[in-house]
Amino acid sequence: MKALMFGWEFPPHILGGLGTASYGLTKGMHNNGDMDITFVIPKPWGDEERGFANIIGAGNTPVAWRDVSWDYVNTRIGKVMDPQTYFNLRDHIYADFNYMRLNDLGCIEFSGKYPSNLVEEINNYSIVAGVIARTVPCDVIHSHDWLTYPAGIHAKNVTGKPLVIHVHASEFDRSRGKPNPTVFAIEKDGMNNADHIITVSNLTRNTVIEKYGIDPAKVTTVHNAVIPLSDELLNLKRTTSKDKVITFLGRITMQKGPEYFVEAAAKVLNKNRNVRFVMAGGGDMEEAMIRLAAKHGIADRFHFTGFLRGKEVYQMFRDSDVYVMPSVSEPFGISPLEAMEMGVPSIISKQSGCAEILDNVIKTDYWDVDAMADAMHSIITNKALYNTLRDRGIEEIHNITWEKAGKKVIDIYKKVIDARK
Repeated sequence: MKALMFGWEFPPHILGGLGTASYGLTKGMHNNGDMDITFVIPKPWGDEERGFANIIGAGNTPVAWRDVSWDYVNTRIGKVMDPQTYFNLRDHIYADFNYMRLNDLGCIEFSGKYPSNLVEEINNYSIVAGVIARTVPCDVIHSHDWLTYPAGIHAKNVTGKPLVIHVHASEFDRSRGKPNPTVFAIEKDGMNNADHIITVSNLTRNTVIEKYGIDPAKVTTVHNAVIPLSDELLNLKRTTSKDKVITFLGRITMQKGPEYFVEAAAKVLNKNRNVRFVMAGGGDMEEAMIRLAAKHGIADRFHFTGFLRGKEVYQMFRDSDVYVMPSVSEPFGISPLEAMEMGVPSIISKQSGCAEILDNVIKTDYWDVDAMADAMHSIITNKALYNTLRDRGIEEIHNITWEKAGKKVIDIYKKVIDARK
């Protein structure tokens, strides 16, 4: 079965859980066998893991003819994409896009991030999708999150193949219930045009049904998972510290509830000053959280690390005694699974999708800072509780695999393909 996937992030260059989930699911589907996956991203960097998916860069796909040699193309993009793929794509340019700002290869360049002109990049990505869809044979099209829904719709219109969209988060989650009309419209259009919708949790499924007016029969939940860690990461040495360490790791935005973490930290420190709190990540609320910690007089017990990636994330988990995810509205939340895999007892909000499948964690309402603080204090002072959450958490995580999630997605593919026959 051939799947044409459109995504926005791919490890190791990720800014959130979208890239991690896209990678894990793609690899899990490949491991099920009989899958040929082409994964499109705006801008490959050349160090992405290969072998289980053919990666095509939208920024390396020509939308206007350029008379260039194989050697020149190899010099320009050989590190990120097979030059022959460029020429194959060049044979399927469907309109004259020379009026656009193009590079010397006739390609639209992408930032590979979330720039201020994001909507423009999303539109450009959908233009490129037309060339790719005309070039790469597929049985099904799969779009990951709202940024790629227009690309998926274009590819569906070009090929006539069924479209599956994957809702990793909704605008209602990101905005605390006050959606941006432009983003909402893109999401709604994607859902209306999709043959089937995958959500990462029942929480998100309910949002899709209730807020976007989608037929429940069209929406299936496939929970996320984790990829088994290498021995190198599992055997990382802990940085020596006499204090207990409690960590928040994620985007410091209103969706993630960072202020509740700071408020709970202040309550814990009123009982026990031998605790350090870490807020790892970046976001538009970071400065506000620094001021809030100072307001509570706990700045000397608080550390802001900035954005962490790759091995740095797992070193942070290794150095932590407790991981906390106080999200206000979390479609899933992979980070608690990653923390548990490293043997870190975790506290998560009841308003998170992963709460639907995790048993060996402590769950609190995001707004209940007293309960959150009590849970933090209990884990760092009760050795038996700590050991139970650690050991049972590791055992539980081993049964939550991307291969199982991948099998569910493949079954959905078969369903939508059969419905077209």
